[in-house]
Amino acid sequence: MSISKVEAKQLLERLIFEDTNPQDWVEDVWGLSALHGDSAAKLLDAFEALIECCSEKQLENLLESIYQQKL
Repeated sequence: MSISKVEAKQLLERLIFEDTNPQDWVEDVWGLSALHGDSAAKLLDAFEALIECCSEKQLENLLESIYQQKL
């Protein structure tokens, strides 16, 4: 299996945020609590930075590991 960064990001977003757009998730959390919303925004920024700095192979390995744990 060989996937691009775009595909890996989409799969990870579905795993983490399910059917919610990541930015909408941050806004929903922010609506419940400004403190938690700030943390949610920072987590989303970290998620996006990690996607950018990881190689396609690293992302592929991460996805394989996650999916194996779910089985």
